[in-house]
Amino acid sequence: MIDTTLLIDYFRKTDKSNSRLVQLSEQFDQLIISTVTEFEVYSGATDAQLTFWTELLSEVLVLPFDSQAAHIAVEIQRDLKKLRKTIEKADLFIAATAVANGLTLDTLNRKHFDKIKQLKLLDDNSGG
Repeated sequence: MIDTTLLIDYFRKTDKSNSRLVQLSEQFDQLIISTVTEFEVYSGATDAQLTFWTELLSEVLVLPFDSQAAHIAVEIQRDLKKLRKTIEKADLFIAATAVANGLTLDTLNRKHFDKIKQLKLLDDNSGG
């Protein structure tokens, strides 16, 4: 599963072949995002960018933030609160979706996710 940072990085790069998103698409048969990532992408897009995003997101599997993910998000939030840590709700929901579906998450902003004990992050050196 990938988070919003990888999509934004791909969008901004002139040489798209040099992006983490392209590397992952070559490693894995299916890239997955959360509906929360879909929301973040479309809410930040201009009208001129909508075709780009619609075409790109048609290539990924979008998983819902469902009841199971909501319960996991509550658990994660409680654990973070004990550590006196907080993360943005969108990141919390993306992490919970990954955990609920037994998926490893990849992000370009690990500090948002590295305190979540239930979440497995893709190791940059693991190759998958």
